Amino acid sequence: MKRQRSLLAYLWVSPVSLLGLGLGLLAYGFGATMKRRFGVIEIAGNTRTHWLNKISSRYEAITLGHVILGRKHGVLKAYRSHEHVHVRQYERWGIFLPVLYLLASGWALVRGKHFYWDNVFEIEARTLAK
Repeated sequence: MKRQRSLLAYLWVSPVSLLGLGLGLLAYGFGATMKRRFGVIEIAGNTRTHWLNKISSRYEAITLGHVILGRKHGVLKAYRSHEHVHVRQYERWGIFLPVLYLLASGWALVRGKHFYWDNVFEIEARTLAK
């Protein structure tokens, strides 16, 4: 049963994971490396992918389904538990998580809070990653 649930979790999130994999393959073409850890693909850059950092210098890693993209593998190691909470959130909310995440950021802004630090999904990730 657990294997079936796991397969369903991968299928439920697969459209978002494919987006993450596509971005990861782009980075891979420029020298990023991939590792599989705990059922998740981690893709991290190196010196030849430093131009990707200019796209967003504010964040160290992002989770897209079962794919985690990070600046470097050392960064991914430091943020792994946090990002894996996001993986579980994807498994719970599926393809709806990106929209729900944006709505949660908007709700934080409407309340006069910070769009990232006060986003309920980020609060959960920080809390459970400890």
